[in-house]
Amino acid sequence: MSSTAYRTCPLCEALCGLELTLDEGGAVTGVRGDKRDPFSKGFICPKGATLGRLDGDPDRLAEPMLRDHDHHVAGGWDDAFATVRREITKVVERHGKDAVAIYIGNPTAHSIAGPLYGAAIIKALGTRNVYTASTADQMPKHVSSGHVFGDPLAIPVPDLDRTDHLLMLGANPLESNGSLCSAPDFPGRLKAISKRGGKVTVVDPRRTRTASLADEHVFIRPGTDAYLLIALVHTLFAEDLTRVDGLADRINGLDDLRALAVGFAPERVAGITGIPAADIRRMARELATAGHAAVYGRIGTCTQAYGTLNSWLVDALNVLTGNLDREGGAMFPRSAHSPVYRRKRPFNTGRWRSRVRNLPEVNGELPVATLADEIETPGEGQIRALITIGGNPVLSAPGGARLDRALAGLEFMVSVDPYLNETTRHADVILPPPRPAQTPHYDLALLGFTVRDYVRYSPPALPLPDGRPSEAEILGRLAVIASGMDATTAALDEMIIMSTLKKASALEGSPVEGRDPDELRKMLDTAATTTEQRLDMMLRLGPYGDGFGADPAGLTLARLRDEHPHGLDLGALKPRLDEVLCTSSGRIELCPPSFAADADRLHAALDAAADAASDAGASNGSGELLLIGRRHLRSNNSWLHNLPELVRGSNTCTLQLNPADAERLGVQGGDLVRVTSRSGTIEAVAEPTATVMAGVVSLPHGWGHDRPGTRTGVASRNAGVNVNAVTDDREIDPLSGTAVFNGVPVILEAL
Repeated sequence: MSSTAYRTCPLCEALCGLELTLDEGGAVTGVRGDKRDPFSKGFICPKGATLGRLDGDPDRLAEPMLRDHDHHVAGGWDDAFATVRREITKVVERHGKDAVAIYIGNPTAHSIAGPLYGAAIIKALGTRNVYTASTADQMPKHVSSGHVFGDPLAIPVPDLDRTDHLLMLGANPLESNGSLCSAPDFPGRLKAISKRGGKVTVVDPRRTRTASLADEHVFIRPGTDAYLLIALVHTLFAEDLTRVDGLADRINGLDDLRALAVGFAPERVAGITGIPAADIRRMARELATAGHAAVYGRIGTCTQAYGTLNSWLVDALNVLTGNLDREGGAMFPRSAHSPVYRRKRPFNTGRWRSRVRNLPEVNGELPVATLADEIETPGEGQIRALITIGGNPVLSAPGGARLDRALAGLEFMVSVDPYLNETTRHADVILPPPRPAQTPHYDLALLGFTVRDYVRYSPPALPLPDGRPSEAEILGRLAVIASGMDATTAALDEMIIMSTLKKASALEGSPVEGRDPDELRKMLDTAATTTEQRLDMMLRLGPYGDGFGADPAGLTLARLRDEHPHGLDLGALKPRLDEVLCTSSGRIELCPPSFAADADRLHAALDAAADAASDAGASNGSGELLLIGRRHLRSNNSWLHNLPELVRGSNTCTLQLNPADAERLGVQGGDLVRVTSRSGTIEAVAEPTATVMAGVVSLPHGWGHDRPGTRTGVASRNAGVNVNAVTDDREIDPLSGTAVFNGVPVILEAL
């Protein structure tokens, strides 16, 4: 007999509810959208529809893999953890704590265990060599929010369901399903804006599916978004279009920003961006005069040389138009598990620096662009061992070919990953997490970026086999090993629970202020695992929680699980700037000094950028072009290329280029072409298309499954090419350390 289970899709940031059908053997035989989920309302994309195939993928590892010379063999869990403990201990004893590095990949943000235990592993290691996918993705958003609002996690999201005007840069949510803006059925929400008389404008070097849906698409030369954004700021000031009355007494730096923007009139940046000055002025006026408007910039704006300036100027535009923390503007979601009473430290960066390139720490980590440096360069503090959790940096980090070589030289490496892939093939031990159907789900990271306040918990659809540790137990044991303790994951959880309750009971304004932590501990769900008890505690202490009995109608894990199995809609986003703002001044810092200083790069590079933009689009026979990335609806970085259904149709690794450039270079569709940058060379299949502006070429991210020693059969047969073999790990945004993936100069040659 079949059974039905409900859960949140773990494959992207949209948080869609799914209805799973399982046969009597526990195989997922059907996946549909959960129509009773109040957030997604039955919406499902091609990725979510294949969750059953992912769950049952025969290439998924079911048991630990241990290196035996040049290959991997299956081993037992006790032997695997014993090996990790022995080898990590040896490295620390010989070389010190900083000799062990950790890399945390994007998939950990789509789990309950990753956010709960990743921080514990880092703390236990005591290393400064912490790297994550953030510096290949969204770190500029954290840096902007940290300096402007005081909290790096307080990232405003567009209130899609109530806005009248959406200006979107560097984002393609019809392919990505949204990012740092969790919104199931993003296409439907965009269509609704136009249907109610509003306008959607997309700025992008490609005419993406999102741009085609929009009311207006504006081509922009890659890497020049900061010029457009600061010209919009200039126009708002110059034409007296700013509307900050509601925030006037909450802002520092308004006059400083006005002075900074003086030199960036639309006429001055038009040649750099490729956007006529009249269009820039019109865009500013439309933004300022819309009833409710929001500016939204995403990965295309983050992974540029001016990534942090882009993110800051997006925030500044929302402030200047009076749309920050306002219905229909850019607002701050309130997640059910994050207490509003917590004390926050002032945000700063550069608390330590990388050993080789002297790059500053940002948000507790170093840029992944310097990971290979730290492994390859001898000397005190050299990385000798690496822990990777849910990441494939060989394909996702800049200079991927170099990092691939560097990993081979480590003394020890352990990976938590379901696949033997391009990165984990270097690991001495691979610890695979269970199947999705056997794993509980709660989006600790992503529920802070929803376009409506919403919460959902999904218990495992299937029990774990005897002796099979959960993902939480795997990560918890790594934390215990890193600490040098001889304890269990449950003991670690207990320590964290009691520490949190003691702090909460001693903190003024907490819902449990002055109460006995031991009595509070007894109130947690006794039928739950200690991991679930931690979540129960967080929900009870959160803004919708029961406060450990203080509000009998408030949330607990049991109430969420049993009474709301399809999720709970907590309402439209609400103004909450007072809860969020925690700068030292207690005001919005609209023009942070470090950002203003970095804007000098815009001035200094203006003439050079104009020349480069002109050369890139010239019809002079040159093969120099600007490389950008590309999203696919059926893909998510390198995760999903081992499913036959997701490597068909449009999800192909081709090099797109404008037909005029193809003709100039003598390239036909299907031809093999050579792409050369300062850091490497690759060969790809050409795909001429008018959706790409002249002077630009585009390759998708996450491909290159042609390495020996992997066990991903479908991906290997559809290998594609690794675009990060030609991105440069020396090129980063200096304020955030984020890698530059967009606007990479390349030479294209027909073969």
